[in-house]
Amino acid sequence: MTRLAIAATALALAASSAARADSMLVLNSEDASYSILSRSGRIELARRPVGREPHHLVVTPDGRDVLVGSTATNELLVLDARTGEKRRIVHDIIDPYQLGFSPDGKWFVTAAYRLDHVDIYHADGLKLAGRIFIDGLPSHMAFDTDSKTVFVTLQQSGRLVAFDLATQMIKWNVEVGTAPAGIIMLPDNKRLLVALTGEEGLVVVEPTDGAVVGSLRTGKAAHNFLPKGDGRHWFLSNRVEGTVSLIDTQDDLKVVGTIKVPGGPDCMDITADGKELWVTQRFLRRVAVVDLEQMRMVASVPVGKSPHGVLMLKPGAGPETGPVRAASTADDQK
Repeated sequence: MTRLAIAATALALAASSAARADSMLVLNSEDASYSILSRSGRIELARRPVGREPHHLVVTPDGRDVLVGSTATNELLVLDARTGEKRRIVHDIIDPYQLGFSPDGKWFVTAAYRLDHVDIYHADGLKLAGRIFIDGLPSHMAFDTDSKTVFVTLQQSGRLVAFDLATQMIKWNVEVGTAPAGIIMLPDNKRLLVALTGEEGLVVVEPTDGAVVGSLRTGKAAHNFLPKGDGRHWFLSNRVEGTVSLIDTQDDLKVVGTIKVPGGPDCMDITADGKELWVTQRFLRRVAVVDLEQMRMVASVPVGKSPHGVLMLKPGAGPETGPVRAASTADDQK
């Protein structure tokens, strides 16, 4: 073997090792690809093909796989949660724009943004339990902590709808504001937070009946949430404002920090050590790196067109790894 070949092999092995050790996975929604980035090197290690319009992703309840929804090709790409390598493709999952598993791992739900329906599957084997057609561009979702209800935002109609998972019936469907997108259930199971992309902040919603009981201004086009990991603080991206807010959810809601992230900040993930927040910049074809001690952006990594979902791969992925967040598209606010 020549010295050049040996060097090339060493570089390839080093890149593979880096990908396993500290890599991030980013979906390029308008490039039909996903990128694997090195956290430490802050560079793109690889770019691989995926079905058209990949937007969101979620880790399976056992922590071993990552599911990527390809909306235009009606399929799920299954990746290894440790390496980002392709395992297989699951076909005939119709328009899987948003994805989520119930906390107990028994239900898998997809929201079809383009085709206006919500599909509820038995997670074991992905057997369809029910398809509910509902107008208004179903977008993001959240579950109650006892895995009885999934809440789905309808961006076009400005409504939030609650579905009973066991019966696949609608519990309630109410108006909450302009272009609701990201949604979370707080740990107390008593408050839903809904980001309003058509407005400048979030609303607080009562999960039993959908009543709006509060609000908080964060920035123009509030869009998507990510937990900080302490059960108290959440990040919220504000697309048009070009910021990420840090929200304290204990007692009265308040913004306790604001980070400037230009270029349409959208989906986020936090590194395992809690030191960095990685944020997709939808309009710039980049992913921002935020130092959380300094609360400022310290780097920006080039990727593909319209980067959307982002996830830190986990070398030790296994049953202890919990469900992962997802995200949303630019021109039409999804």
